[in-house]
Amino acid sequence: MNRTAKLLAATTLALGAFASAANASCDGRKTTGTVVGGATGGVLGSVITHGSPVGIIGGAVVGGVAGHSIASDNCTGHHYYRHGYYDRYHHWHHYS
Repeated sequence: MNRTAKLLAATTLALGAFASAANASCDGRKTTGTVVGGATGGVLGSVITHGSPVGIIGGAVVGGVAGHSIASDNCTGHHYYRHGYYDRYHHWHHYS
C-alpha cells in the first residue's frame, strides 16, 4: 500500500469516529465540522498537490473553515420559539 492509500484509510477511520460525535449539541457540531473539514481538506490538499506541505496546510485551513460554516448553518433550527415561550418555571406557553 502506498503512502496516499494509507493516509486515505486513516482519514476514513477518523471521519467515522468524528461523525458519530456529530449528534451532539450545536457547539459540538461546529467543532466536529471544523475537525472533519480540516482533516478532509488536508487529505485532499495532499492528494491534489502530491504531498506538498503547502497543499496539506492550505487544504486543512480551507476545509476547516468550510466544515465550521456548514455545521453552523445546521444549528439555526430553533424556530419553535416563535410560537410560544418558557416561563421561569420551565413551562411552555403558546402565543394566542
